[in-house]
Amino acid sequence: MNIPAFVTTLLLAAAPAAAQHSDQHADMTRRGDAVMGFSHEKTTHHFRLRLDGGDIEITADDPHDEESASQIRGHLRHVTQMFGAGDFTAPFLIHSQDPPGTKVMAARKAEIAYAVEPLPAGARVRIVAKTPEARAAVHEFLRFQITDHRTGDPLTIQQP
Repeated sequence: MNIPAFVTTLLLAAAPAAAQHSDQHADMTRRGDAVMGFSHEKTTHHFRLRLDGGDIEITADDPHDEESASQIRGHLRHVTQMFGAGDFTAPFLIHSQDPPGTKVMAARKAEIAYAVEPLPAGARVRIVAKTPEARAAVHEFLRFQITDHRTGDPLTIQQP
């Protein structure tokens, strides 16, 4: 096959950026495993935007993996306590940056409620924001999570 020189040049120029992006994702995954206490390789994350806020859902890929499910539930209970207190240290440690929305979520912590809902193979955190400003910050945070974790979840508000 005869590939035009300009195509080869473009592909070679893009390769280091793609490799760096992949390395950054792998680094985020390693940090996440350490902070969360369970493996990304054995679990699935979902982040959903809702009219009143959104959801963070994590489940073990194997429905019989009770160890991962238990670790997920413990982590999400801890997250609801931290987020409720305006503490977003865990997302900072995982993503190596302050995720968008967290400063407003911390400042408006009294306007946001977090509740853990156990699931058969993990758990879900329901986030309900009482004001438009708090909801906008929650949505900004969840969109960042969807993108950085590469979950493929919709970036738009979904009906329950």
